[in-house]
Amino acid sequence: MIYDGHAYCFPDLRGSAGFENASQFRKHLQLGIARHFQPVWESITRVPSDDSGLAKPDGRWDFDSLKEGQFRAAGFGRFEWTVNNKDYVKQYMPPSVTNMDYSASALVAEMDYAGVDVAMLHRTPYLGIGNDFIADCCRQFPGRLQGLAHTEEWLIRPEIDKSISKLDHAINTQGLHGIQFLPDHLTLYGQSEDWCDKEFTPYWDAVSTLGVPLFITPSYSSLQAKGAPVDGIVGQLQMIEGWMERYPDMTVVLTHGLSWRLFIEGNTLNIPDAIYDAIPSNPRFYLQLLFAIFLGGIWDYPMIEIRPTVEKIVEKVGVERLLWGTDIPMVMRFYTYKQNLNHMRICSDFLPDDQVDLIIGGNMARIMKM
Repeated sequence: MIYDGHAYCFPDLRGSAGFENASQFRKHLQLGIARHFQPVWESITRVPSDDSGLAKPDGRWDFDSLKEGQFRAAGFGRFEWTVNNKDYVKQYMPPSVTNMDYSASALVAEMDYAGVDVAMLHRTPYLGIGNDFIADCCRQFPGRLQGLAHTEEWLIRPEIDKSISKLDHAINTQGLHGIQFLPDHLTLYGQSEDWCDKEFTPYWDAVSTLGVPLFITPSYSSLQAKGAPVDGIVGQLQMIEGWMERYPDMTVVLTHGLSWRLFIEGNTLNIPDAIYDAIPSNPRFYLQLLFAIFLGGIWDYPMIEIRPTVEKIVEKVGVERLLWGTDIPMVMRFYTYKQNLNHMRICSDFLPDDQVDLIIGGNMARIMKM
C-alpha cells in the first residue's frame, strides 16, 4: 500500500474557511503567507521583491507584525497585496489551484494518476478550521482519504470542556482518524507554548482515551531564537519525549520532519547529532519525511542531494518509524505528485524494496490499522 501521510484539502480561501469571523481567518492566512519562504515579485514587472508590505521584516510569528496592504487570495494559487499602488505576488500554491480551494475529488484524481492508495488530510488554521469539511472529504472517498481532527489550540485552555467535546465528536461521530496539534498557534493568542502544563492535562487525558494517533507540527515560533535553531528543535523533541512518558501508549507523529531548510550546507544537509540524539526513543514515535516541499525549489528532481540524510535518519531512527508525505497540493509548485513518490524511492534505493515500501506506505497503514 502506498500511503501519503501528509496531504491537504481545503475550502475556498477567499471566504471565512470555517471561522465565525472572516477577519480572524484573514489574519491567520496573511501571517502564514508572510512568513513563508516562497519568493515575492512585483506583479506587472515581475521584478523580485519581498514581504515587507505584508508584515514587518523582523520574522516574528505574531499578529502584531502584520501590515495593512489589501491582502487577498487572488486565484491561480497566488496571494497578492498592494503597496503604494503596486501589486505584489507570492505563488504559495501551484497555478492549477485556480479557485483557491482543493477538493477531495481533485486530490483523489492526482492520487489515481500517481498510484497513491491512501492520503491523510492534515490541518492548519490558515487553510481553514472546522472538522465538518474534512469529514465530508473522507466520506466522499472512504478507504482513500483519512483525516485529522483539530480543535483550536488557543481555545483549549479557556474552553477545555468544549474542546474535549469537539474532539470526541470529531473522532467518534464524524469518524476522523487522528488528531492534529499545532503548538505555535498558542503564542499567537498570548498563551504559553508549554502544552505539557497542568492546564492541558484534562485535554491530553481525553486524547489518550480516543485510540487514535497524535500528529504534532513543529513550532516555528520556537525556532525564532536567533542563532539557536538547534536548541529550539531539541527543546521541542524533548517536550514530546516528556509527554510520551506520561502517555506511553499513544502513537505520536512529528509532521514535516526536522526543519530541513535550516541545515542546507552546500549540496547537502548537515543536521547536528544533537538533533538526532534528541529524537524520542519510544517505538511509537514516528518521523515524517517531507523533503520536496522544503527543498524542491533548491534542488532539482530527483533530489539525490538528500540521500545521505535519508541514510543517516534510517540509521538513527529506524526504517520502521519513518513516514513519507508530500504536502500536496502545495508541493506541486516544485514536483508533480508522481515525482514526489519516485523521488522518495530513488533517495532510499540503498534499502531493500520491502523496507522502502514501509516508508512510502507500510508504516502509515500499520499506524492507521488499515
